[in-house]
Amino acid sequence: MIARLSGTIWAIGHDHVVVRVGGIGYLVRTPTSLLEQLDGPGKPVELFTHLHVRENALTLFGFLTAEELAIFQLLLGVSGVGPKVGLAVLSTISPQDLRQSVARQDEAILARVPGIGKKTAQAIIFQLREKISLPAEMRVPLLSDADAEVIGALCGLGFSLVEAQAALQSLPRGEDMPVEERVRQALAYFASAR
Repeated sequence: MIARLSGTIWAIGHDHVVVRVGGIGYLVRTPTSLLEQLDGPGKPVELFTHLHVRENALTLFGFLTAEELAIFQLLLGVSGVGPKVGLAVLSTISPQDLRQSVARQDEAILARVPGIGKKTAQAIIFQLREKISLPAEMRVPLLSDADAEVIGALCGLGFSLVEAQAALQSLPRGEDMPVEERVRQALAYFASAR
């Protein structure tokens, strides 16, 4: 596994940089935001890298900070998000903006990323909210298993994650109800809100 690459810039492409290390040129796919920060050919560069292995290709992805690499790797763990979409996220929004969109469950920020629709934005928010490190003032309380099942059922019925959260908040707290009853009451919330 190649975890870090340090050398000089040999060439810069529209979505990659070639890093010369000891006479060998490594083609490293990068976010476009990184390419804008590079000095140009002949200048030194150090990248945190992720080697993505597929049966027909080995692709190296590079980032200027360990934080960007960690977020990229978290994004790869989200169902429906591959390396291309992960790079698109980091090319379009900063790690801080991603954290804020996850904390606020703001699909609109993620939907600005090419290749991400509403469902993928919801999946990213839902799957990363427990994993991504958020500043203390942005942390959202953890969901119980029953709450997660209710949200999953409502999203499966076509409601957005934000709508599902609002319906969940309307349910009486402290009562031990089966998940099916909680989903029924959440649906009643939607019916009364119209």
